[in-house]
Amino acid sequence: MKKLSALILTLLFLLSACSGPSAGPSATPTEAPSSGPSEAPSEEPPAPAGEAAVTDVTIEDGDLIDDNYRVFYEIFVGSFSDSDGDGVGDLRGIINRMDYLNDGDTGDGLSLGIEGIWLSPILTSKSYHKYDVDDYYQVDPAFGTEDDLKELLDLCHERGVKVIMDMVINHSGKGNPWFTAFTAAHQNGDPSDPYYDFYTWYAAPDNPPAGRTFYPIPGTDHYYEGNFSSDMPELNYDNEAVRQAVVDVAKYYLDLGVDGFRFDAAKYIYFGDNEKSGQFWVWYMDQLRAIKPDIYTVAEVWDADSVTFDYFPALNCFDFTVSQTEGRIAATAKGGSVDAYTSYVDGYLDEILALNEDAMMVPFIANHDTDRAAGYLTAASGQAQMAANLYLLSPGSPFLYYGEEIGMRGSRGGANTDANRRLRMEWGDGDTIADPEGSTYAADKRVSATVQEQLSDADSLYNYYKRVILVRRANPAIARGDYTPLDLEGSEVGGFVSVYGDDTVAVIHNTGTEAATVDLSAAGASFTRINDAVGLGTASLEGTTLTLDGQTSVVLGQ
Repeated sequence: MKKLSALILTLLFLLSACSGPSAGPSATPTEAPSSGPSEAPSEEPPAPAGEAAVTDVTIEDGDLIDDNYRVFYEIFVGSFSDSDGDGVGDLRGIINRMDYLNDGDTGDGLSLGIEGIWLSPILTSKSYHKYDVDDYYQVDPAFGTEDDLKELLDLCHERGVKVIMDMVINHSGKGNPWFTAFTAAHQNGDPSDPYYDFYTWYAAPDNPPAGRTFYPIPGTDHYYEGNFSSDMPELNYDNEAVRQAVVDVAKYYLDLGVDGFRFDAAKYIYFGDNEKSGQFWVWYMDQLRAIKPDIYTVAEVWDADSVTFDYFPALNCFDFTVSQTEGRIAATAKGGSVDAYTSYVDGYLDEILALNEDAMMVPFIANHDTDRAAGYLTAASGQAQMAANLYLLSPGSPFLYYGEEIGMRGSRGGANTDANRRLRMEWGDGDTIADPEGSTYAADKRVSATVQEQLSDADSLYNYYKRVILVRRANPAIARGDYTPLDLEGSEVGGFVSVYGDDTVAVIHNTGTEAATVDLSAAGASFTRINDAVGLGTASLEGTTLTLDGQTSVVLGQ
């Protein structure tokens, strides 16, 4: 590992010395024309032309740690890659793009190097987003078949990549057979029907529970709950049959080979009752861990940390406090206090580990429900690169959103549609992928350079992300170790020490634009070498004096 780190550092210094602070794909404001499709695509995408290798060093398999501390990549399946020319992304499209994501050679620097994939919902649904499931046991035909899913799982596992499915169990789709049977039972006035209480409902003249939304069941004076939409009826988790049904669904896909799940809308199992919802997840995760002890799960609890903590006794949750335009990652990347950021991380870890000794932080910048990060963190300013450093070189299991690595933009905008956050991946190589229905975001404002254009550009944002992920992998203590903030008595320079077994590293960030000199002895830290550096500048260490260029991060070893 020491030899690897030294070789990576040498190459990174050479690359950064040749670039300067204006490096990155967004430095050019207009997009160069792509080649465009000349004919219907085959099942295999065009081969990348002249892809730039980050390093010619290979990380040996023996150096890897097979656990859940991984860099995940969220794929909005319908917008990622189209294998059959119908304009809709599919599982075969992901299979065809696996060399882009992870080519199976953990250290060759020729793929992005992700270690996990989060698939947005892939089960049968009438909507483009599939968050209203009509059949929990069938892959939506627009995305492929169950055999395609199995093939993707096998390919990912061969390359050491875990795959989690987006599992939507707070509500189903209105076309689900469960809801059809529930509706019929009410219309027939048959409380003995096993589906009569499968969904939450109330009967007139009673008043509906406050703050919740209900819709009429045709032909009755009964109303079903649908807080997200009339097309998304809410399942009744006071019904043991419902609980068993969702255990059976999870078991089906775990037995198929899925590594785990991202759980949508986790706090709404019991609407407005976080304590009761949290208790459900404790019960549910006990059932799933009995099926697969090493299952990877993460919940969407979009709320303040104080609410999110109610769910950590059961499972990990995304950290929304660090995400989005006003989140702590963006604020710090724009030159904010690194000390404030590391202090927050330290306190957050203390809280979740007290609730669950196996808890992990799960940071991210953006996902399919938020505006894309490139709209407020540009590569031209160096802020996109610093944001990547801050959350990828951090403890836990970070998630990046497809297209983030090439600086894709997209926001709700005046059209107020989430489709603008889920636009087609900008491959630039003839992929026939189309935008989701309802999108309005201007095509010429989406990205400064496509994947194809960035592959061979050593200074592109894409290749920058590759470098950061490789540095994280080469220094496993970053993700897994005991975390202690460093007191460097500065605002734009700060970091942390992480101790993992016999390995101790320090990660120090300079989010400012000017070089800084830091006396490490003042922080009580003792480090003798630079393992890796990544950013828009370089770093040097002489004794206890660290000199760190602006918008650059360094990993130190003892």
